Amino acid sequence: MSETRQFKLPLVQAAQAQKHVTVNEALARLDAAAQLRLVAISETVPPVTAEDGIAYGVPVGAVNAWDGHAGEVAVFANGGWVFLTPSVGWKAWIEGAGAFALFDGSAWRQDAVCLSVGGAATIHKVTEFDHVVAAGASSVSSVDILSGEQVIGITGRVLSTISGTGLTGWELGVSGAGNRYGSGLNPSVNAWVRGLSGTPVTYWSDTPLVLTPVGGDFIGGEVRLAIHSIALEYPAAV
Repeated sequence: MSETRQFKLPLVQAAQAQKHVTVNEALARLDAAAQLRLVAISETVPPVTAEDGIAYGVPVGAVNAWDGHAGEVAVFANGGWVFLTPSVGWKAWIEGAGAFALFDGSAWRQDAVCLSVGGAATIHKVTEFDHVVAAGASSVSSVDILSGEQVIGITGRVLSTISGTGLTGWELGVSGAGNRYGSGLNPSVNAWVRGLSGTPVTYWSDTPLVLTPVGGDFIGGEVRLAIHSIALEYPAAV
């Protein structure tokens, strides 16, 4: 046996010279694989310089030192790239996306919380963004609830005071349901929003959030909003 079963860590052989090289590589792989953190899963070109232990999910189309390693995890160790072969069900934190992903046997499925043998997945994600409140009788977000998403609710935090002539508060919702996710909301800095969908609400077209002033018109302000949603992905093509 020259390597371990799960993480494929190289083992020191009897009478092996320069044992430290093998041990250091094994430690680098173990450091990367345990509590796996991937810088990205879509980069196709290896970085010119990297710190030991940094790891990437190698996508289809990768070149240079990653060529031929699609679906593997590239770990920088001892001045070069070594590769781990993840198993179905491995979970990783994707640093660039700020989200978890599951490995389905060929690729990383971002925001998936469970996978079927045939490739179906349940996606549970939080889409967070900062919204600058536009002056006027309403302010529409540039980030949408995506088609096919079932929204559990919306949370938020006021980053800078939401101001307006005669303003006493504000509402959060969507077109046609202006207070679905909150009414009588506090416009002050650090005031929070937590609006749950009363019943499951599925959106069948991309839908922006709408902020509506109460008692006057908006002048300005900024709020951080987070869309908490579920989506379903069907089994893989055959």
